[in-house]
Amino acid sequence: MFSAIPLMILPLALYNLAMLGLFGSGGVEVLDQQLLSFVMLSGAVWALSVSDVLILLSLAILFFEILKATINGSGSLINHMLSMLVFIAFLVEFLLVRGAATQTFFILMTIAFIDVVGGFAVSIRSAGRDVSIGL
Repeated sequence: MFSAIPLMILPLALYNLAMLGLFGSGGVEVLDQQLLSFVMLSGAVWALSVSDVLILLSLAILFFEILKATINGSGSLINHMLSMLVFIAFLVEFLLVRGAATQTFFILMTIAFIDVVGGFAVSIRSAGRDVSIGL
């Protein structure tokens, strides 16, 4: 039953917790804080912020969601429906909440959309291969 839970709800929850200020007093500004910075051989400074880590986490989650879509089980249809609801929550929040109108949230919403479309496409493709017509 846990396989039916869409993992993309995790970045949505983390962003909302940051927006509420639970990771510091800054609200959404906490996402712009630098975690690491490295000086490259070229002399350029490469910095990694909290929002970058959130996007990387979301991309890793997207990988596992696409892997979950290849398994035709009892929870796969529920997973697709709940993934669609998570994307709708991203979209509604992006359109209606001032703190969600950021580039980071838009990228997270796009990743959730790719999760929905990719999940359906992979499931339809793999379900077509499971169908065998006997002669």
